[in-house]
Amino acid sequence: MAAGSAVGIVGPNGAGKTTLLDVLAGAQPPTAGSVHFRGTDVTSASAADRCRMGIGRTHQVPRPFVDMTVFENVYVGATAGGRLRGSAAYERCLSVLELSGLLPVANRRAMSLGLLHRKRLELARALAAGPEVLLLDEIGGGLTDAEAEELLETIERLRRQGIAIVWIEHIVHVLVRAVDRLICMDAGRVIADGPPDEVLQDATVIDAYLGKQE
Repeated sequence: MAAGSAVGIVGPNGAGKTTLLDVLAGAQPPTAGSVHFRGTDVTSASAADRCRMGIGRTHQVPRPFVDMTVFENVYVGATAGGRLRGSAAYERCLSVLELSGLLPVANRRAMSLGLLHRKRLELARALAAGPEVLLLDEIGGGLTDAEAEELLETIERLRRQGIAIVWIEHIVHVLVRAVDRLICMDAGRVIADGPPDEVLQDATVIDAYLGKQE
């Protein structure tokens, strides 16, 4: 992927979308094929090593360190993932918390956060590691229209910074505004890949995915 590019992934439940992110991030080994990053085969690299290489990801179900504060969660990303120390780590955390809208709750324990703030924390912690590629798993789920607009602005800022985005999302009308390319998966296979408008008009996609939406 080119720096600052964005790819969206859609498909019915069980299509293999999250499994794909798991394989890319190193959380699950592929059953076939290989994973390459910046021209290097990283198939055998651990999730932690891939994070330090520049592959960040969020989870569909947020996984904060619940006994830590929001700031401490992000600090883990900056130090363990981004390998920053001292003032550099602190400044990274402040920047990411501001970008994600979490500065007002920085000193709250993660266990006290509602779902939307937990999703923002997933994003903030991933960004604190300084990724070149950011894998997003349904980061927009449950957002209001206003919050979705804020998320789109955040994604655009990240792209301008050169971060490439791979984004799984069921809120298709939001997703297509943020990506250059759209992939539709079904039953573990890619059934369409191309410009968003063309993919959404593909008869196979309509039959496998869009036709099943209520």
